[in-house]
Amino acid sequence: MDERERIRKRIDEVDQEILSALSERASLAKQIGDYKKKMQLPIVDVAREQRILERIVEEAGKKGLPKDKTGRVYREIINLCRSVQMTETKVVFLGPRGTFCEQATKEYFNDVNAVFDERPSVADVFRSVKVREADYGVVPIENSNEGSVPATLDLLGESGLMISGEVILRIVHNLIVKPDMELDDISEVASHPQALAQCGQYLEENLPGVRHAETRSTAAAVKLASERDGVAAIGTELAAQLYGMKVLASGIEDNRENHTRFFVLGLNDREPTARDRTSVLFSVKHSPGSLAQALEALSRRMINLSKIESRPARDKPWEYVFFCDFEGHRKDANCQEALKELEKETIDLKILGSYPRAQ
Repeated sequence: MDERERIRKRIDEVDQEILSALSERASLAKQIGDYKKKMQLPIVDVAREQRILERIVEEAGKKGLPKDKTGRVYREIINLCRSVQMTETKVVFLGPRGTFCEQATKEYFNDVNAVFDERPSVADVFRSVKVREADYGVVPIENSNEGSVPATLDLLGESGLMISGEVILRIVHNLIVKPDMELDDISEVASHPQALAQCGQYLEENLPGVRHAETRSTAAAVKLASERDGVAAIGTELAAQLYGMKVLASGIEDNRENHTRFFVLGLNDREPTARDRTSVLFSVKHSPGSLAQALEALSRRMINLSKIESRPARDKPWEYVFFCDFEGHRKDANCQEALKELEKETIDLKILGSYPRAQ
C-alpha cells in the first residue's frame, strides 16, 4: 500500500468515527428532548446553543482550524440534532403576514425548524401560547418613536407567560409597486397612518400631490396595491415578496433610527448567558418616596435600570403599576438579592422573565 492509499484509508476511518460521534450526539439530543417534553420545558435553548458554538469556535482556533468555517459546520450539527429532538417548533406572531412582526419572528427563529402562524391580536398571541397551541409567541412591546404597546404591557401582568427573548428590529420602509410600474405611474400611496407619517419627507419630495390612503397595516397596503392600478404601498420587503411586488425605493423613512422591540413569549424564560436582561412588574404604596425607595434595591447594587414605565392598574382606578427592565439575570447573585429587597418594598412583584439582550 503506497502513502496515498494509506492516508485515504485513514480518512475513511476518520469519516466513520465522525459519523459514529454524530450518531451518539443525536441520540443524546433526543434523550434531552424527551426529558424536556416530559417536564414541559422549551425544546430549543438558543442561549445554550450559542454558548456551545462560542466554545467550539474557540477550541477550533487552538487546533489550527478556521474559526468561521468550523462554526458553520457545527451550526449544521446543532440543526441536525434539533431535527431528532422535535418535529417542529410552533410560533405565532401578531399578524397579518408581511408585517415587521413576522420579519422579527423569522429573524429570531431563523435557525429553528419552525412553523409560523399569524394571530389577529396581541391577546390571541398570548392565548395561543398559554393554551399550548404554540410553543412561542412574538408581539411588539415598544417603538423608539411611538412608545410602548399598552396591550402587551397589560397582558404581561395577567397571562402568567414568561419573556424568553427579545428582538430589536430597525424599521425600514419601502415604496412598493407592481413589477411594471415606475414612479410616474403612481397616483395614490397606501399604508398604515404611522408609516405614511414616518415617510412624509420622501413623499413630499418625490410624490407631491399624490393622494394618501390609510390602511390597517402595511401588509394590507401592499395587498391593496397588488389589486389596484396606480397604487403604491409603503411596506416591508417581506410583504413585497408575499404579493409578488417590486421594491421601487428602499429606506424611505425620515428617521433612520426608528426601531421596534419585540418580546418572545413562552412558558419559561432562559438560563443565564452573562448578557441578560430581566423584566419585572410591580406596584408600590401610594405614599411619598415609595417608588424611589423601591428602586434603591437596584441602585445600591449598581444594577442598571434600562426602562421604567407606569400603566394604570386595570382593577384599581387612579392607581398604577410599574414595568421595569434592568440588566442582569434573576439567577445572578446580586439580582437575587435585589429582587428579594424589591419584593419587600413593593406590592405584587411579578418577575416577567430573564432573557438574552438583543444584540
